Amino acid sequence: MTETKTGELGETLGFVRIVALDPAGRASIEYRAGTHMCHSGGVVQGGFVTGWIDAAMAHAAIAMAGPDVVPMSLELKVSFFAPARPGLVVAEGWVERRGRSTCFFEGQLRDAAGKVLAKASSTLMLAQRDRVEKSSQAATGA
Repeated sequence: MTETKTGELGETLGFVRIVALDPAGRASIEYRAGTHMCHSGGVVQGGFVTGWIDAAMAHAAIAMAGPDVVPMSLELKVSFFAPARPGLVVAEGWVERRGRSTCFFEGQLRDAAGKVLAKASSTLMLAQRDRVEKSSQAATGA
């Protein structure tokens, strides 16, 4: 799959391209970690690592459930195994168990050499997009 428009969030996260989206509930996304994402010692701040894996799990949920669904995080746990450094990284997400509206996902982040840098698990609620958008509009007055 080729590059897709991701907006400001994608730019902030260093989005490069969607590598794969599988309706079985899998996704793989490339990001470019920049030095502006690092703290001391050239280590990427953990929030970016978390965001990359979270986005991959959300893309896997949308690939599985369709574009009319918004995956809403109910719980997210990340384990960091090795520091992410500037350069290309690949985030992957997949469904472990699907319920009607609550699903369990797992994900990981690898560096360009394939080394696992972090793993995550998430409980996601699959919400209807129209209801989420309507609630957001009411909350922001937009």
